[in-house]
Amino acid sequence: MPPHEAPLRLQVWIRPWSFPVQEHPVQPPPEPPPEPPSRSPSLPGTLQQRPAGCSDSGPGCDMNVPQLNELPDAAEQLRPFVSSLRREALQELTAVRSLSDGFLIKFLRARDFDVELSLKLLLNYQRWRKESPEISRCLSPSSVLGLLNTSYHSVLPERDHTGSRVLIYRIGQWHPKDWSAFEVFRISLMTSEIISMETETQRRGLKVIFDLQGWSLGHALQFNPSLARKISSVLSDSFPLKVRGIHLVNEPMFFRPVFAMIRPFLPDKIKQRIHMHGADFCETLGDYFSSHVLPPEYGGEAAEIEELCQDWTNQLLQSENFLQQVAAHPTGDIAINPEDVLI
Repeated sequence: MPPHEAPLRLQVWIRPWSFPVQEHPVQPPPEPPPEPPSRSPSLPGTLQQRPAGCSDSGPGCDMNVPQLNELPDAAEQLRPFVSSLRREALQELTAVRSLSDGFLIKFLRARDFDVELSLKLLLNYQRWRKESPEISRCLSPSSVLGLLNTSYHSVLPERDHTGSRVLIYRIGQWHPKDWSAFEVFRISLMTSEIISMETETQRRGLKVIFDLQGWSLGHALQFNPSLARKISSVLSDSFPLKVRGIHLVNEPMFFRPVFAMIRPFLPDKIKQRIHMHGADFCETLGDYFSSHVLPPEYGGEAAEIEELCQDWTNQLLQSENFLQQVAAHPTGDIAINPEDVLI
């Protein structure tokens, strides 16, 4: 296998012992074991391991996660974390010659600058891409344009009050006879690749609304344990995005068997962020999203959902070259300037 090429550049958008008095002398108690080092999210590794070149007073060692998160990619304080992750990753990915700073920072932000967890996420991402070529190797918006034109999916232009991106998927617009679950899932992956390039999304994460109105037996039959595992993997431990909330609306009773397939693969953190709103969802969604964020079909005051879906479809089409470059690259490391992302 030939060495992989360097990343392409593309413009797109964690009390002393005491004893009662005794009449006879006793041996002193053994020393208690030392407490394990406390885990500090501001230092790489799980045991406060400092990256090479990072002294007690060095860059990155005296800042907490929120402070690190707000720094720009080129900040001096981030270099020790980036260098440490790059060194560890290149030791694991022996056929890879280099990894760009921007690519590594996506994984560091997704795991709060814990180098060990960031490395695990990066390796999972590489493994997922290799094991799921039917999804990861065909990131072409034009290939699913018919589905996109049904107003199936949108990334809302306004972020929520926490700064998270808000995504909507309208499952009823997907006709299983025309589009497979793999093709549908590619849309999610394409959107994820694009928004993961946004610095603000790396910092604040995303929230998803799944509108299950129109869910049918045909949809359910498209799912199996293998696909459920792939979906849950992207949601939890194989993609450099923080999933801050999953909101289900209009969920029918017969959606539950499919949800029961996916749920066991999800970590507890994600399970706690799943909210089921039912058919009377407008008021309850309002507890999580401001009205100016949501379209009127979901109780908000933004533009109508069909217009928002078309706007995002246009964004996807304009990103086709970038997405195909990501799909074709051995590691998916397509280096761009975040300021060039037009979303």
